[in-house]
Amino acid sequence: MTSPLSGDTRTAALSALRELVGRPDAEFHDGQYEAIEALVERRRRALVVQRTGWGKSAVYFVATLLLRRQGAGPTVLVSPLLALMRDQIAAAERAGVRAVAINSTNAHEWSDVLAQLDRDEVDVLLVSPERLNNPSFREERLPALVRRIGMLVVDEAHCISDWGHDFRPDYRRLRDLIAQMPADVPVLATTATANSRVVADVAEQLGTGESDAEVLTIRGALARTSLRLGVLRLPDSASRLAWLLSHLDDLPGSGIIYTLTVAAAVDTARLLRERGHEVRAYTGQTDADEREESEGMLKRNEVKALVATSALGMGFDKPDLGFVLHLGAPSSPVAYYQQVGRAGRASESADVLLLPGVEDRDIWHYFATASMPDRERAERVISALGDSPVSTPVLEAMVDIRRTPLELLLKVLDVDGAVRRVQGGWVATGEPWIYDAERYERIAAERVAEQRSMLDYETTAGCRMEFLQSALDDDTAVPCGRCDNCAGAWFPRDIEERATAAASESLDRVGVPIEPRRAWPTGADRLGVPVKGRIAPAEQAAEGRALARLTDLGWGGALRDLFGAGAADAVVPPQLLAGCVRVLAGWGWEQRPVAVIAMPSRSRPQLVDSLARGIAEIGRLPYLGELGLVGGGPTGQPGGNSAFRVAGLWERFSAEGLDVPDGPVLLVDDQADSRWTLTIAARVLRQAGAAEVLPFVLALRG
Repeated sequence: MTSPLSGDTRTAALSALRELVGRPDAEFHDGQYEAIEALVERRRRALVVQRTGWGKSAVYFVATLLLRRQGAGPTVLVSPLLALMRDQIAAAERAGVRAVAINSTNAHEWSDVLAQLDRDEVDVLLVSPERLNNPSFREERLPALVRRIGMLVVDEAHCISDWGHDFRPDYRRLRDLIAQMPADVPVLATTATANSRVVADVAEQLGTGESDAEVLTIRGALARTSLRLGVLRLPDSASRLAWLLSHLDDLPGSGIIYTLTVAAAVDTARLLRERGHEVRAYTGQTDADEREESEGMLKRNEVKALVATSALGMGFDKPDLGFVLHLGAPSSPVAYYQQVGRAGRASESADVLLLPGVEDRDIWHYFATASMPDRERAERVISALGDSPVSTPVLEAMVDIRRTPLELLLKVLDVDGAVRRVQGGWVATGEPWIYDAERYERIAAERVAEQRSMLDYETTAGCRMEFLQSALDDDTAVPCGRCDNCAGAWFPRDIEERATAAASESLDRVGVPIEPRRAWPTGADRLGVPVKGRIAPAEQAAEGRALARLTDLGWGGALRDLFGAGAADAVVPPQLLAGCVRVLAGWGWEQRPVAVIAMPSRSRPQLVDSLARGIAEIGRLPYLGELGLVGGGPTGQPGGNSAFRVAGLWERFSAEGLDVPDGPVLLVDDQADSRWTLTIAARVLRQAGAAEVLPFVLALRG
């Protein structure tokens, strides 16, 4: 189709670009106009792989304006993160593009948004990939939108590929959406983080549909000339935190400090605040309003840094972000490049420093294995579903899989066509499903290779930017002349003595609260357990304590060694017992416990027994022994769905033979995960006469 603007497209596009960026002298970067022209003039399907800050959003906003002037319908922009949507809407307004979003945070605005769409008052509709499979949106709105759509834009398109299958499985659904669209509707996919394998995968899926046309790939150099890269290897968590305390104020402007776990982000932010630094924690567990507030504070330079997990990543746009620092390395150069790309987008210089940790590989392994679909679990879910919709909470109680992994598994099975989300829940499609072992083995192998590559980045003697470009298959890579290997270390290595003391004190902090369960899980009564609703106050556990979380920077290392795969059962190490005594000394209970009782352990009997006896001896408390096991003890595996876990624990413990006092009792175990074992055991002890049950464990999972 030929555009009525053909002779004038470049002039109109340049005018729109200048309005977008607010500069009358702005010019197109190499490849920008080529992409716009391909979309507007030739209605092509295009994949743009360009560095962060190159101006990918300018391509789709300018193309949208030109297409709308031709009478095309609205652009549908599939965008993965709320923070990214907010920035995209703000950028659209600057360009005179009417952009609106439908997402989980603005349900109160949906009716207005849909009315605007009906009146053709929307230029760009931003939706998450999950929204495309919302039953009402998919069935009531999407068909009409597909008929009217002027252009489809897939932002952060690497998520279509296997590289992001466990991050957003719904991205793989876009292949089906593209196949439904008319051949003359342009499609644009954009990303800054794709190697050749991912580029080929995305291009293949963009080519799906009537046209089956070749996908135009516009790929530029990924070098970020503003970034000054460096790696500082320090022996342990204490020295990394001490370095940060010593030199955070030396880093330019404001920035982001990335950590690998939620616990590390929260603990690091707390330490920095205690030492007078203006920082905030930002994780997937942070309240949505607080996250938005924190983003604004960083953009306005009201904080020195956000201490963040990968929840603060794709699309967050602060052009003058001065630094990105990592306490622990991401699991691949691709992920690292994506995160450091937040810095130096519109400034001449920004500092990027990696402080890798010895625990990085263990954390990588945990996240990689936790996200892989499991054949037996998948088949269990499919078998439990039929033609009648089953809600996720009800299904959770049927299949013994926790909510978060169950929701991820359902998405994967939905994309694979085995189940379908409908009004009221989930149904089985009846389509045959085969576990794609080859695919998941390939993904696992690729991840191992990417992890090795990240370790190579840490130790390379060559240019670090050149290394990252090469890892992303950028054949324009040349030495940057700025990184620590090219120009020498630009960062200080000294650590203040008082910072070392403060970091060590923070990491040595002990005691994590264990919140008691207050209500029985939904569905337990369907499994033969005669409980429902609130747990009777006279049968509840009190708030407990753990020495530390398994993911903690400080005590977590010793605990991970203690509970690691293949670790033998043994008596509690003296240093851990000493730490437990410190927790108990600082507990602040209303009434001191009058006795110690141990949980029966089939996997670590020496550990639990020695811990309980050691606490009793040091605290000069009577040790009453351990709870008895009934009928062989609990059934099922720890960590499953709550209803199944309660059913496997119900009436499996006994206080018979224990002289349970009527005062508070300290209940000792090795670790807590779902907390149902402690909850059921506390109920038994309360029924046997204990006035209060105070759970205590070495490690808290999660």
